[in-house]
Parts: sequence; structure tokens; C-alpha cells
Amino acid sequence: MFRRTFWFSTGVAAGVWATTKVNRKLRQLTPESLAATAANKALETGHRLKDRAVVFALDVRDNMARREAELGEALGIGADPELPAPRRYTAIENNRSNPTYADDTTYSHNRNEDH
Repeated sequence: MFRRTFWFSTGVAAGVWATTKVNRKLRQLTPESLAATAANKALETGHRLKDRAVVFALDVRDNMARREAELGEALGIGADPELPAPRRYTAIENNRSNPTYADDTTYSHNRNEDH
């Protein structure tokens, strides 16, 4: 009698355990659950990539400053070099005293100008 009760309760426990596992897996495979899981994975990946990008940018900035200092020492440039004043050049000078135009007319070379 105890033997039958033992196997019966073991079978019931195994059935409850299997049913619970199957129901849990079915809930995980619903479209809403799959979408939520995919969104969470995407957010985690985005955060990891952002953290790596920040670390990379800081490394690049540090190495750039170090290399700039090395080049400054090699070229004998101080930390704060004095830059010359910017030069201004005109692309096309409009010369009114051009002898080819008898009536002293100036012509624009801009193709986008309305004629």
C-alpha cells in the first residue's frame, strides 16, 4: 500500500513539475514576451556600446594630447605658440578700369545670378 502511495505521489509531483515547466516556457514564447525580451537585450547592448564608445573617446583624447606634446617637443614649439594674423584673400577682383569694356560696365562671373 505504501509503495503504491509513494509512486502515485511521485507521479503527481512529476506531472505538476512538468506542467509548470511547460506553462512557463509557453509564456516565454508569446509575442509580447519575445518583444519585451528583445527590447531588453537591445537596451543592454546599447548601454554596453555607449560605455565602450566613451572609454574609446577618452583613450583617443589622451593619446592625442600625448602625441601632440611629443610633436611639440620634437619641433621645439612651446605650449602656447603665437599664431600669425589670418590673411584675407579675394577670390575674384572686380576691376572697373578693365580696358576691354568700353562703357566701364562690370560683369559678374556668378552663374547663379539672375540675368
